[in-house]
Amino acid sequence: MSEFSSSNSVLSSFVVSVFILGYVFGPLIIGPCTELYGRLYVYHISHILFIIFTIGCAYAPSLSTLIFFRFLAGVTGSTPITVGGSSVADMFVPLERGRAMSVWSMGPLIGPVIGPIAGGFLTAAKGWRSIFWTLSIAMASTTLLSFCVFRESYAPTLLARKAARLRISTSNPLLKSKYELATSVPRTTILRRAIVRPMRMLLFSPIVLVLSAYMALVYGYLYLLFTTLTDVFQTIYHFSTSLVGLTYLGLGIGMVGGIVAYGSLSDEMTLSLASKARGSDGLPKPKPEHRLPPILVGSASIPIGLLIYGWTTEQKVFWLVPILGTVFVGLGLILTFMPVMMYLVEAYGIYAASATAANTVFRSLGGTFLPLAGKPLYDALGQGWGNTLLAGLALMGLPASWAIIKYGEAIRLRWPVKL
Repeated sequence: MSEFSSSNSVLSSFVVSVFILGYVFGPLIIGPCTELYGRLYVYHISHILFIIFTIGCAYAPSLSTLIFFRFLAGVTGSTPITVGGSSVADMFVPLERGRAMSVWSMGPLIGPVIGPIAGGFLTAAKGWRSIFWTLSIAMASTTLLSFCVFRESYAPTLLARKAARLRISTSNPLLKSKYELATSVPRTTILRRAIVRPMRMLLFSPIVLVLSAYMALVYGYLYLLFTTLTDVFQTIYHFSTSLVGLTYLGLGIGMVGGIVAYGSLSDEMTLSLASKARGSDGLPKPKPEHRLPPILVGSASIPIGLLIYGWTTEQKVFWLVPILGTVFVGLGLILTFMPVMMYLVEAYGIYAASATAANTVFRSLGGTFLPLAGKPLYDALGQGWGNTLLAGLALMGLPASWAIIKYGEAIRLRWPVKL
């Protein structure tokens, strides 16, 4: 911020969170486009645009330009987190998705933890612009790789292409896929409906709204920590610029633990619950709600972590103890994020991208604006009571999650969303 002659702490936080603001707008277009044009083209186009906008950040001559390109990078960078869960659902049957989703989630969840660690050393050695150049080079490499290995996975698109080939080879213009037969309206109408669909889910599905609101709170806490950890450990514990990034390891360790636990147990737990709810044919009958029980552990872990972190920093306890508190926060984040994503993917089938887009939009609002309140909150209440307030709000997720686990199926049937 000193390069742009600014000492505004709120603006400094906004430079970080404006990227997440892009996640509010990107999914509203990206999710629906994948349901109309398939996953592959959307991945490739957004990857290329992300590289361009990240290079724009590296060249930014002013703070306003940096914020502008950060926002655009967030819009295009929202594609993997919006579409990734749906791609996993395309390729794996329900009882095998737990492990696959756990592997996929390592990118969008562990990445924000590793980034500040690497960024701290890069900034100290080469300046902040080197972060964007490194990111651009890494993204260009993975984009080239994606052109070689990515394939279309969305069933309606694959079947539509197959039907098109058959129409040519058989000279029969009447051949259509089952999805095309079910939708005879113009593509512009389909696109318009698809763009509106995520908002319809938020407005008319109580479950999508409640889960998205809770994820907005949890995600906001994550980015609040991202924007305040540096100041806390530099001010209270006198960490250097390069070493302060290592304080994010607590979140990372908790997240890795959550991913390993969820990936190892989720599918088995779902199969066990499905076996108790067998269908009329005697076979296990998995339900989306069977994915949700781990959220109860996550909803308890986050408040515990915030209380440990807040009061140990307030009392200036040895620096390792507050980092231990962030381990619980990271664990809780995974055990809320993963069950919610799995639930939305399995509850909404071919419209999973719209459901996850709705969740991403709401969640990203929390990630954008809650961090802006971080420094004023801690200045007013201190680390102890400030984090106690946050822990109390997070604790509300426990009864809400329990209600959805117990009554979710009845609620979905009572308030179906016309998609």
